[in-house]
Amino acid sequence: MAFRNVFVDIVISFLLILTTVFFAQYFVDFSITPFEDAAMLMRYASHFSEGHGIVWNIGEAPVDGATDFLFMVVVGLLARAGFSVESVVRAVGFSAHLMTILVIYMTFRRIHGSGIYSATLSSLYFAIGPGLFFVAAYFGTPFFTLAVCMTWMQAMTVIAQPDSAVKRVAFSVLSLLMGLIRPEGVFLAAFMLLSLITILGFEKSKPTVLAFLLIYALLGGAYFFWRWHYFGYPLPNPFYKKGGGLLYPQSLQDSVKYVRRLCLPFMPVFLPGICCKEMCKKTIALLIPIIGFTSIWILLSKEMNFGGRFQYPILPVVLLAWYPLAKELPLEFVLFKRLRSKAGMRRLLVLIAFVLFMGILHYQYRCSQRITYHKDGRYNMAMILQEYHKKGYTIATTEAGLLPLYSQWRAVDAWGLNDQWITHNQGITEEYLLKNSPQILMWHEDRSPGISHETPRDLEWLKMLETLRNYAHKHHYELAASFGELSQKTHIYYVSKNFPDSQEIIKKIRSVDYFWYQSGRKSTNFALNRQK
Repeated sequence: MAFRNVFVDIVISFLLILTTVFFAQYFVDFSITPFEDAAMLMRYASHFSEGHGIVWNIGEAPVDGATDFLFMVVVGLLARAGFSVESVVRAVGFSAHLMTILVIYMTFRRIHGSGIYSATLSSLYFAIGPGLFFVAAYFGTPFFTLAVCMTWMQAMTVIAQPDSAVKRVAFSVLSLLMGLIRPEGVFLAAFMLLSLITILGFEKSKPTVLAFLLIYALLGGAYFFWRWHYFGYPLPNPFYKKGGGLLYPQSLQDSVKYVRRLCLPFMPVFLPGICCKEMCKKTIALLIPIIGFTSIWILLSKEMNFGGRFQYPILPVVLLAWYPLAKELPLEFVLFKRLRSKAGMRRLLVLIAFVLFMGILHYQYRCSQRITYHKDGRYNMAMILQEYHKKGYTIATTEAGLLPLYSQWRAVDAWGLNDQWITHNQGITEEYLLKNSPQILMWHEDRSPGISHETPRDLEWLKMLETLRNYAHKHHYELAASFGELSQKTHIYYVSKNFPDSQEIIKKIRSVDYFWYQSGRKSTNFALNRQK
């Protein structure tokens, strides 16, 4: 019987992988260019793979703008073997997605002791979710999600076997790795530990707590002080820029929205547990990492949260948490137990289960299809500028993804996500621009009617645009292009007249087929219309 179960699990695991590959081939567009935020990390990984360290511009001081630290290091190391950064990012992300599917399935079968139905449903739900779309957009999100899933799985094993020293250490090490991949992994690890303590009680969980604190204090502490010394600041640069010590209620609202959308079919399982005295403690414990992780995003602004990618890693946590509660529900609801004992009702329940199975998967498919991306003119522009990358030119831009990555120009991130000076000096200044003497100024301007600019973030953005615009006018830059679908929302390119390739670059900028990133449609150069 044991051999038969193993054989069945191997076959189903193979079919899960096959289904995922089929879904990826026919339902996910892998022909797109990297998304802006992903392109930033790829620039760091490219420089790291070439032996320049973790730097934004080659030859300059290190900057921790790549918040997916361990993912960036892994990509950089693999790229040293001769593979392109693009192919490595996709390969690592896709492999991580497949591995997470298998971890979910085997956790259900080996730790939860579930049947095939529940394990397959949860694994398929994850398989056709947003993960593949994040892989297509070149994000490292699936890599972090794998770490989250493995850590939560290991927490489940500690709950099942609290006396195992090996499992305690494994949970603690995986928790640390989760924090090394992304900083919010530290918070999630703490929430998982708190969940474990709530279920086991402090006495039984004390050895795990000690192992956790020891590993974080020694290995985590060593890493923390190394990065502080290497980068000059204790936290990643984007956290200073996107956090700033403020609270962001809109970010929390978005976080709740994305978590609800990701996990909706499984959330009702938690409701009876809250109401039932015998299950209340366990339910609350399993909700701690879910609610905690959802809530921490109030600390950061919501920019760059493509498709809810910041909240996506909580999905395997929910998928691994619902079954331990659901399998106890028949014991609590006598009516369901009685119905299940009747032959005719069993057939009806099987039919209901099948309909639910397909309905849940269809829901996930529809949610995944909401994640869209299009051709992006910034990539076309970068490829034009790449011809001049050996001349030491500089671009100062608010769009610090595709343009810096593919142009290979020295770049000033005008918003400051990848520039420590700008982040720690309340924004870009005319003096800082003069010091860097950019050949091109580029920014994203949105003057759409009805948009309010009242929040501190909006005012900060407007101040930055004013600085760039004033600098362009004061130093006699020429307006080369203002690309957009509407004249109120455009990408603006100014080119200095004070370098040899100026006029040639202006002509090439104006000749680019520029596609608007939100629709994929060809943009109009409104700067030419003004000149006419």
